[in-house]
Amino acid sequence: MIPNCTFLLAPIALRDMDPLDFEKINSLLDRDVDLREKIKEQVADLDKKTRNMVGMLNKIHSTRLEAISILLDEVRSVLLSCRDTIRALADLIPHNQFWRWKDMWSNSLRNTVFAASLVEYLSTRTLIPLSKVSEMLGIEAEWEDRLALPVEDYLHGLISLVNELSRLAVNAVTLGNFEEPIRISAFVKELFVGFSMLNLKNDLLRRRFDSLKYDIKKIEEVVYDVSLRKLAPLSQPQENIPS
Repeated sequence: MIPNCTFLLAPIALRDMDPLDFEKINSLLDRDVDLREKIKEQVADLDKKTRNMVGMLNKIHSTRLEAISILLDEVRSVLLSCRDTIRALADLIPHNQFWRWKDMWSNSLRNTVFAASLVEYLSTRTLIPLSKVSEMLGIEAEWEDRLALPVEDYLHGLISLVNELSRLAVNAVTLGNFEEPIRISAFVKELFVGFSMLNLKNDLLRRRFDSLKYDIKKIEEVVYDVSLRKLAPLSQPQENIPS
């Protein structure tokens, strides 16, 4: 029977290694652990700010239109404060290691995109570009190999925006804002068409995109009810999104 060479060679290989090599490996492992803990601290701070913004934005469902601007100013203040945390995070990441660590803060970035896009919609009724989100968060182009806003995280944030707008379409009516569901419907359908042009290979992103049809259907039902009761004029024909 031929002996297992792996077991024979492994002790020899370990015995032949220079003790300095072990020290170097341990040093690298300790450095990674230390870096991970520092990243966690900054991500926790960013999470705290995003939760604060999401909580504040939840008030739009019970705030009348004339008071929305005050609420949005408060959210913008928190959003801009994320710059300091993101800069501190970027300073921690070694060059060319963005993809190694990005999963630690991806969810936080998606939530900031959601907050920024909702503030932009409620302020201007337009879609915020990826470049403007990066600018608001203070993400610099020179950080590309350390920290950036990936397209996928941007798209996840926009899908969360649609989820929230479908809820707002219902609650706006209860606050007497009968034209808001019509504006939301037009905006969301344009956004849906844009998503339809993309080749989404990420499974999670694709599934979330497919779920937008349910949000659109919910919004359409509100618009139909508002128009049937003649509570607000339809500014443009409402086209159905195919199922």
